[in-house]
Amino acid sequence: MKRLIEGLVRFQREVFPAKQQLFRRLADGQNPRALFITCADSRVVPDLITQSAPGDLFICRNAGNIVPPYGEMNGGVSATIEYAVMALGIRNIIVCGHSDCGAMKAVFHPEKVKNLPTVESWLRHAESARRVVQENYVGLTEEESVQLLTKENVVAQLDHLRTHPSVASRIARGELNLYGWVYQIHSGQMTAYDAELGDFLPLTENSMPDATPKPRLLMREVA
Repeated sequence: MKRLIEGLVRFQREVFPAKQQLFRRLADGQNPRALFITCADSRVVPDLITQSAPGDLFICRNAGNIVPPYGEMNGGVSATIEYAVMALGIRNIIVCGHSDCGAMKAVFHPEKVKNLPTVESWLRHAESARRVVQENYVGLTEEESVQLLTKENVVAQLDHLRTHPSVASRIARGELNLYGWVYQIHSGQMTAYDAELGDFLPLTENSMPDATPKPRLLMREVA
């Protein structure tokens, strides 16, 4: 705690004064660029990874970057999504997984969390991803299986995200973009899910794959 308090003091003395104008503006409201749904893992720091400023990201964190399907449970994730889309008018949602994810390891080995009933129940929202890997890939090492599960889990949570009415409605109108990312802790590299190709590609300045379905209502208007 001493280190955290020392950091707070440095923020108040050095960082806050340098950004005082920004914080004064933010004191009256927020207009974030994206909703960033990611794991609660302490090694994943969205603001640092994306070099974002205060007010840029509306962040939702939980074990395994899970998005429960709409209606299955009323909780913080669903409320955050609804508020971000309907109250804040956010037009971009990112679901970001990461390497060496303890939650994904537990999905493969549920016996590791048998004494953590809440965690065990929560991770069932990644069951479809586990089945995809287990039933369609053979001969993988443990590490390879976890890496693949991490990607499949991002895809599964994007599927769950589209069951939320606020999300589905705006996607249909072409007013909301979805992105699925996987962050590599050891290298800092990021890959992104390309919905058309069904694969993860490197995310760079010149290549920004997205996972957004086609806006069906706009297509009908054109037709």
